[in-house]
Amino acid sequence: GHIVRNWKVRWFVLLQDKLLYYKIEGGKKEPSPKGRILLDGCTITCPCLEYENRPLLIKLKTKTNTDYFLECCSREERDSWALDITGAIHAGHPVQVQELHRMKNSFKLLENISLHHIVERMCDSSTGIKLTRNLEQGNRYKETFTGSALVDWLISNSFAVSRFEAVTLASMLMEENFIKPVGARSTEATRYSDLSEQFLDDSTALYMFAESSKKKSSSKEELQFNISELRGTIVKQGFLVKQGHKRKNWKVRRFVLRADPAFLHYYDPTKEENRPVGGFSLRGCLVSALEDNGVPAGVKGNVQGNLFKIITKDDIHYYIQASSKAERAQWIEAIKPLT
Repeated sequence: GHIVRNWKVRWFVLLQDKLLYYKIEGGKKEPSPKGRILLDGCTITCPCLEYENRPLLIKLKTKTNTDYFLECCSREERDSWALDITGAIHAGHPVQVQELHRMKNSFKLLENISLHHIVERMCDSSTGIKLTRNLEQGNRYKETFTGSALVDWLISNSFAVSRFEAVTLASMLMEENFIKPVGARSTEATRYSDLSEQFLDDSTALYMFAESSKKKSSSKEELQFNISELRGTIVKQGFLVKQGHKRKNWKVRRFVLRADPAFLHYYDPTKEENRPVGGFSLRGCLVSALEDNGVPAGVKGNVQGNLFKIITKDDIHYYIQASSKAERAQWIEAIKPLT
């Protein structure tokens, strides 16, 4: 927000020359936009690291020097929005847009690696990465490590087989706010380098653990999601209302449907942590629409129809409400081929 600096869920629509945003009420967007961002003369920063606890930000600065901070629910969503917004800003310069697509396609996620597991290993007092004091431009930094030291550590611990893979993985750790750049050398790279060059494999670039990374990696209650789950192509995403498993109340969630591998994850848009609060594999699932006359068995609370149900292969039932019959049909149609 511009007046009260809080964060609110908004539905965004990208047009050729502007970005419209709408309020969400009860899982539905209001008919009239709440505001607009004119893209002519805009500059975009992605990823934006101005908020330490919000690594999935896009920053837009208009030609009148108004700053907009837009937070996404996943790395894939953020990069996709940034690419499309940049394409709209530079619509008259197709060469620049082609270069952006090339950069995005060159950044590949690795399979079957948990970032939480890597950070736990990095923090190990005996086998983890060695933390040292460093002096840079008169500033003394405690408990830091260099970019090249992290690359060496990732390779020596078999998390990567090449320096390119290790740099890619280190970039992911930085984007997910497990580590952060400190000092002029590494911080400058995050501000002015291309996305694929944000992390430096350099003995003069300093990094350290983010303040909350150790707490995140050791939390027993936090859901663990492997990168293999989140690396799939996003097929569909949007806001739906989901019934809780314990309290049976209904809450707005941001759903992201991925293919290859087929997973459905959902995010809490009110939380600062930009990680899924739940998700499941779609292999072996059953998905079906529920009748709108009456309250179906298993459903509690005040519902307004447009319900559908997903039953996982472990016989866990998810009740989800769309904003319209058409939207429900679209979600079912997108999910069925992935089961």
